[in-house]
Amino acid sequence: MGEQPIFSTRAHVFQIDPSTKKNWVPTSKHAVTVSYFYDSTRNVYRIISLDGSKAIINSTITPNMTFTKTSQKFGQWADSRANTVYGLGFSSEGHLAKFAEKFAEFKEAARLAKEKSQEKMELTSTPSQESAPGDLLSPLTSESINGTDDERVTPDTPQHMEARAESSQNALPFSHSSSSINKHWEAELAALKGNNAKLTAALLESTANVKQWKQQLAAYQDEAERLHKRVTELECVSGQTTVIKSQKTELNRTIEDLEVALKAKEEELERLKAEVESANEFQSQRDSLSLKLQNSESRNRTLEAHLGELEQRLESSQQEREAFRKSLRSLLELLDGKIFELTELRDTLAKLLEGS
Repeated sequence: MGEQPIFSTRAHVFQIDPSTKKNWVPTSKHAVTVSYFYDSTRNVYRIISLDGSKAIINSTITPNMTFTKTSQKFGQWADSRANTVYGLGFSSEGHLAKFAEKFAEFKEAARLAKEKSQEKMELTSTPSQESAPGDLLSPLTSESINGTDDERVTPDTPQHMEARAESSQNALPFSHSSSSINKHWEAELAALKGNNAKLTAALLESTANVKQWKQQLAAYQDEAERLHKRVTELECVSGQTTVIKSQKTELNRTIEDLEVALKAKEEELERLKAEVESANEFQSQRDSLSLKLQNSESRNRTLEAHLGELEQRLESSQQEREAFRKSLRSLLELLDGKIFELTELRDTLAKLLEGS
């Protein structure tokens, strides 16, 4: 299945300042997605975060890592492989707690995976009692090709040690058996040397093939670069041809537009000529209208003078009316005062009558 995301959250990402080792430097302008990934092929857990196409976190979880909560919404961990310290700022305390819980869970899983891999390595590194002498996993060393001095004389295996112990105890009865065992191991050693020689030859041939492949790859890259330049040149030429065609099309359209405009101007010229012919007729009409306009203007001046007299009369009448209103208002005020005095006199007389 490869590497798959197993948990994701959002946080602001920081890294410790490499110069001061104290201040935090933000590596994202806003909150980004931070995910745990699991690689089932290698049995590895990683923390990955991308800001666009840039990887701002790529940290492999190891058993000796520790995620520390430094505040209610901030946590950090140190990555010795990347030689830095990562910090995450979350939007809530719950998100921080969930991330820390997953960190501890995957850290424990990484520890168990490491222990299992170590056990497998120990099992594969332990020789079986039926295995042949020599190191089969490293056939390219001089010892594995030619054999060591100890291997040439007495192979260092439990069977040989036991055989030598038994032969030292029972030299005479088992001398024939010991010689047959030595011949057997010499044959095995010769077979291993032959295999190692074949592997060495195969390695040399592979190295020669790799050099040849590198040369072919360099040639292919040069050819690809040359073809790329050629394609670029052809695209430029094609682009210029397209530009010329488009310019020609635009020129044709411009010519058609100019022909249409010229035809419209000719029609307008004919119309103007007709208007000039009719302008003479309009001139006489304009003269008569000008005379009528002068007469109308004299009448208007007479009417304006008459209107001014009427306005003066109206203004004088309004002033007289205003004076009459003022005199009437003063008379009413005087009448109100007299009525008030009579009312007081009446009340006084009524009180005198009641008192008598």
